[in-house]
Amino acid sequence: MEISKVTVIGSGIMGHGIAETIALAGYDVNLEDISDDVLAKAKAEIDASLDRLVKSGKLSDKTKVLGRIHYFTSIPESVKDADLVIEAVPEILDIKRQVFAQLDQSTKEDAILATNTSNIRLTEIAEGVKKKGKVVGMHFFNPPVVLKLVEVIRSDYTEDEVFEAVYDFSKKIGKIPIKVYKDTPGFVVNRINAPESLYFCLVLDKGIAKPEEVDRFARSQGLPMGPYELMDYVGIDTVYHSLEYYAKELSPDYAKCQVYNKLYNEKKLGLKTGEGFYKWVNGKAQIPDAQPTKNVELMDIFALEINEAVKIIEEKIVSPEDIEIGVKLGMNRPFGPITVAKGLTNAEIKSKLESLYNKFGVSVFQPAKSISEGRLKSLISEKFEPPVRGQQTEQEKPSIVESSDPVILERNGKIAVLRLNNTKNNLINSAVLDALEQQINDLWHDREINVVVITGNGSVFSAGAQLDSFFSSTFDFLEFSRKGERIFKLLSEMPKITIAEMKGYVLGGGLELSLACDIRVATEDVQIGFPEVTLGLIPGWGGSQKLSKLIGESRASYYVLTAERFDGKRAYEIGLVSRLYKPQEIDAETLKFAKDISERVAPISAALAKRLLLRSANTSLDDGLEMESMAMGTLYGTEDLKEGISAFLSKRKPNYQGK
Repeated sequence: MEISKVTVIGSGIMGHGIAETIALAGYDVNLEDISDDVLAKAKAEIDASLDRLVKSGKLSDKTKVLGRIHYFTSIPESVKDADLVIEAVPEILDIKRQVFAQLDQSTKEDAILATNTSNIRLTEIAEGVKKKGKVVGMHFFNPPVVLKLVEVIRSDYTEDEVFEAVYDFSKKIGKIPIKVYKDTPGFVVNRINAPESLYFCLVLDKGIAKPEEVDRFARSQGLPMGPYELMDYVGIDTVYHSLEYYAKELSPDYAKCQVYNKLYNEKKLGLKTGEGFYKWVNGKAQIPDAQPTKNVELMDIFALEINEAVKIIEEKIVSPEDIEIGVKLGMNRPFGPITVAKGLTNAEIKSKLESLYNKFGVSVFQPAKSISEGRLKSLISEKFEPPVRGQQTEQEKPSIVESSDPVILERNGKIAVLRLNNTKNNLINSAVLDALEQQINDLWHDREINVVVITGNGSVFSAGAQLDSFFSSTFDFLEFSRKGERIFKLLSEMPKITIAEMKGYVLGGGLELSLACDIRVATEDVQIGFPEVTLGLIPGWGGSQKLSKLIGESRASYYVLTAERFDGKRAYEIGLVSRLYKPQEIDAETLKFAKDISERVAPISAALAKRLLLRSANTSLDDGLEMESMAMGTLYGTEDLKEGISAFLSKRKPNYQGK
């Protein structure tokens, strides 16, 4: 797959830098943006950049380079002959999707469609694109003319030939590419940086140190710029949006940051607005005099970077060697986390991570599996085997259904599966609640369905409520709480057997949803908990009432008031879940379990038994026994009772009709 004609969409800092890089390598390149005025600014920036190269002796003549760059204000016109199109528009999903929709219509059938996104998963950007196999990630680092790194990212759909062609082209334009085999938020360098961005926010939130004290410490360690000065330089809005995205896609822990949110809302974005953590004058941060803090250690940062690097190796996203190359080149450092890890013991790193977890209370800081098990050195030294595509069995794949519906309904015989479908972590917002209520009402009188399974689309059940929802008043927020309570109560009273399939994260509102189900099954490693009190909230969809009834007041008080998380094994021990499955098997095993129940249990009997159990906590024994005898009388006249007795005597499976 030969690449000779290239178009870059978007002429901002990254876009014009990428175009200049390609032209410097001897290729003709089209640069497209919305207006001639915008392009004129980009052209001036390119001209100034080339002047600096000439002045430094790295370029003899800029005229030929400038002659290779062609400017357009129309996407169709700029891409009609392109072999490779690189999208470099702002890091806003809707804008990127609009661009890719046009590229899908305007490019040649075999044109490669690359995105320079720094965080957003390719699968999200390519939603609705017909040529999904041609979509690939090509993430340059700022400034593109200077920094050598390019992350080449493969999505679930990217054709191998496309992946290799972009990797080879990156080399031809003088870059050092690394291969990212899986489509994950932040990819490699930004993903490894994510936990420390959260760390530096929490340092301020908890009053551990001031920005200037930390930045003075960083400079004392030989770094050219401290973390807060760097965030000001990059833009607080960039950091804010990154953590917001990671909170939805990686872990809700990333939503715990407060200080970045405050600066963003006050429009104190750093250099670009003149003030962020510091005031900026003539392009320089005015950092107050301060002594370097002793409350932050380099080992904190090293441990967090190593931990995240281990996670992405475990996930088969990238090799240890490419992690080292990526961090060194992308962050302009002499060494990366793999080199640091080789110089430390597993015990040292594990101890530091456990200390950070205990100090800050965020699970992102907990040791990765290989570190917990003492296998760090073997993981980073053994040969990396890239994931082989197409060799997963259906049972091993998390059940992912392509749909834009907030709750997806699937029917399987007498079973209905309801999949939450909102962000990777299946966060619950008003649209999800509305869809869930509609599905419950539709299934309520459906005699063809005996069992309803509640799960999440993908590998996560639900990490809770979507905290970025807007409420105009206290009363609106109160009504949102009542809405969730009402719908979850509706689910608990549904005349069907309901099963919560708990996997990945089951937090906050997600846990409350599972508590509204009759039966809970889980993976051993699922993360369960109520984080609300750490966010200034309480469990507001019935959790404060239901949990104590299921596991006892003492245990419920502990988990609600400490916000401590626990895993599936612990949930099984305390009686919260009834069955445990392996992560790669839970979708298939839950369906198998539901199928068995749907064929063995008489639906009217199950519905009446549910009502008796629900009322038992608030009913006297005498009243409960009276209701029980009335239910028995009701069942005596049903066709299902006759079928059940007949099947028992005939030693065959019953065929209940719910009559």
